[in-house]
Amino acid sequence: MELILQQLINGLFLGSIYALMALGYTMVYGIIKLINFAHGEIYMIGSFIGYYLINQLEMGFFPALILSMALSAIVGVTIEFLAYRPLRKSTRIAALITAIGVSFFLQNVMIYFFSSDTRAFPQAIQRQTYDLGIIEVSNIQLLILGISLSLMILLQIIVKKTKMGKAMRAVSVDADAAQLMGINVNRTISFTFALGSALAAAGGMLIGLYYNSIDPMMGVVPGLKSFVAAVLGGIGIIPGAALGGFVIGLIETITTAIGFSDYKDAVVYGVLILILLIRPAGILGKNLKEKV
Repeated sequence: MELILQQLINGLFLGSIYALMALGYTMVYGIIKLINFAHGEIYMIGSFIGYYLINQLEMGFFPALILSMALSAIVGVTIEFLAYRPLRKSTRIAALITAIGVSFFLQNVMIYFFSSDTRAFPQAIQRQTYDLGIIEVSNIQLLILGISLSLMILLQIIVKKTKMGKAMRAVSVDADAAQLMGINVNRTISFTFALGSALAAAGGMLIGLYYNSIDPMMGVVPGLKSFVAAVLGGIGIIPGAALGGFVIGLIETITTAIGFSDYKDAVVYGVLILILLIRPAGILGKNLKEKV
């Protein structure tokens, strides 16, 4: 029982990383109906930027985190401008193939310049473990959960309370009507990519600190699982993406706790299929009828 409870706690911390990444997927999809499969590579690039800032420039973890998020946001906006914006009026399959191509391009660029070797992420924060009786938590885990929840709350405030957030919601409903109302659609979409990329970079740095390792292929599997989390919670719905991330994290750790660690990915995708059979729009999604 203690092992199961411990794994549930660990699942919350892992799920918070998936939730941060899933938010990027769901925001972009909600705005332009694009699955940005290069999102996992932004997560990886963010961790490498943090690695360089801490290791080479001897920055503290929190200044490096903020700067990594800012630089990754610029990378995300650049990708949207160069790769996705020219295809905005094209078919969805063309944009999807482009997203996959951008993903492979970024992976290979990072391998070319930094090699495919795994690097030890600098431990800018000394690890401490707290014994709470039947469970143990580390200061790194608490830091991950605290930063993740803070960023999710900040995102919700931006979307619900700010002028740009209102523009994002308007564009997601009808981009043409929003443009007629004076909203700069291109700027709004770029801002959405910047927000999502910043959250992914934060996740990359936090996971690097937690596992003490990074490599150019580290974004592939978390990227896919975060996409699964976004679909599971309800693609295009911000609270759904956060919920889906925590659910995926809990499923993974519980599967590991009961001795099926080799099959944890299969269990994750199996649960996704099961839930989508019951609720095709996801846990928090709404089934909308379309006129043909």
